[in-house]
Amino acid sequence: MAAPSTAWRNWAGTESAVATAVSRPRSLDELAATVAGAAHEGKTVRARGSGHSFTAVGAADDVAVDLAGWTGVTAADLETGLVTVRAGTTLRALNAELDRLDLAMTNLGDIDAQTIAGAIATGTHGTGARFGGIATQVAALELVLADGSVVTCSADERPDLFAAARVGLGAFGVVSTVTLRTEPAFVLAARERPEPLDEVLAALDENCADNDHFEFYWFPYGRAALTKRNNRLPAGTPPEPLSPARRFVEYRLMENTVFGAVCRLGRAVPRLVPTLNAVSSSALSARAYSDVSHRVFVTNRDVRFVESEYAIPRAALGEVLAELRERVPRLADPVMFPVEVRVAAPDDIWLSTAYERETAYLAVHQFVGMPYREYFALFESVAGAVGGRPHWGKMHSLDATALRERYPRFDEATALRTKLDPAGTFGNPYVNRVLGRP
Repeated sequence: MAAPSTAWRNWAGTESAVATAVSRPRSLDELAATVAGAAHEGKTVRARGSGHSFTAVGAADDVAVDLAGWTGVTAADLETGLVTVRAGTTLRALNAELDRLDLAMTNLGDIDAQTIAGAIATGTHGTGARFGGIATQVAALELVLADGSVVTCSADERPDLFAAARVGLGAFGVVSTVTLRTEPAFVLAARERPEPLDEVLAALDENCADNDHFEFYWFPYGRAALTKRNNRLPAGTPPEPLSPARRFVEYRLMENTVFGAVCRLGRAVPRLVPTLNAVSSSALSARAYSDVSHRVFVTNRDVRFVESEYAIPRAALGEVLAELRERVPRLADPVMFPVEVRVAAPDDIWLSTAYERETAYLAVHQFVGMPYREYFALFESVAGAVGGRPHWGKMHSLDATALRERYPRFDEATALRTKLDPAGTFGNPYVNRVLGRP
């Protein structure tokens, strides 16, 4: 296998870095030796993950750890559902492994390219008012600390480290393995259809209560929203997926090929964007099917974009969307992509965006190569006015001073980081900006 490149670039092309060295460990001993050696030489260490964050959270200027050779399920208890997986395993590969065991993740986001360690470190989440992010499904972590020692943490063993490191931005140690609480495989019934946005917002609490997983997309120049309702079916229910032909047309052709072409046209002729956006909104069609859970949760995304996302109190969603609906159409540069809205249950993870509050997530996107800074700044100001917390892996401008006010356990998390890594071995410019220096 060829040696990994020292040059790194994220999926969106928004961040890049060149490491001085790259380690590709194939054992826990090799991983620990890499960390200990770098710390001894006064160098920093970052695990790269899959590069699917829009921030530089995974960038390494000194030693980069490439976990592409540190993958796979190492233990699975079919009675308890506890599954231990190496940190470099992608969600896509993990879902395939769980399929073979007749198990499933309780909830997922719509992208499966991330490594399991990267997904939990940045607070990756799906949707569902009774469900938390992926990190809430973690039962234990094994980490390599800055001195090269290996520790395990859980709710019962080093609980403070467990509370901090599940959504830890890689700042507390390099995750070696993740033990997950999984459940028996299940089938989801999916219903997707366009609805007037005003009606969706008026029935938000009802939609969140009556559906396991509810979300919607709003096109800024239209009045319609695409709603998605995913609900669990009784055990043993056979799936009724879309036919291969319709799946190809709906997802591959319309949502990727055609939408990509529409985006490129909008980028070339910006004055057409409001019309194209409105046409895209009015062209939405209804569909209903059922399938194995991860095939419903996950959607293939080929069209490249940049993204910012904020977690806000769910009760403030109507207020925030009302202001965006009024102000976004007045921006100097038009917006090509829809706004995605999801919900989540409160959790107890110190740096989780859903810490101790019922949460709504708003994600704004722009097609690559189109102006986005004014749009994202507007969004950030509107979300910030209601105490919004930015997704750690998506674009934002906040630093530790601002974030301290939005996380009740922020000082405890950063104090623990300083205790475990006083030299900042696991820091990089982004991590030091948002958490401060040890």
